[in-house]
Amino acid sequence: MPRPRMCRKVKFEPSVTYFKPQGISMRELEVVDLNLEEIEAYRLRHLKGLDQKEAAKKMKTSPSTYQRIIYSAYEKIADALINGKAIKIN
Repeated sequence: MPRPRMCRKVKFEPSVTYFKPQGISMRELEVVDLNLEEIEAYRLRHLKGLDQKEAAKKMKTSPSTYQRIIYSAYEKIADALINGKAIKIN
């Protein structure tokens, strides 16, 4: 049985939950799902300019867990941008 998932601190609630390439209808697009943890990690690093240790402390997680979260976000965002997919934040 896997270890229970820890609650992480997320102080960001997005007002927009979908991004998509212009000129393509939603029914023709694949969707990449970004969870709130990934968006928060991305926000702390790139909008707030925090380093890994500071951001991990804000999210109440270890630096290695923070790193896994942000790399997951990078991978999903790159996939959406390069392959023309929609991004759904949930």
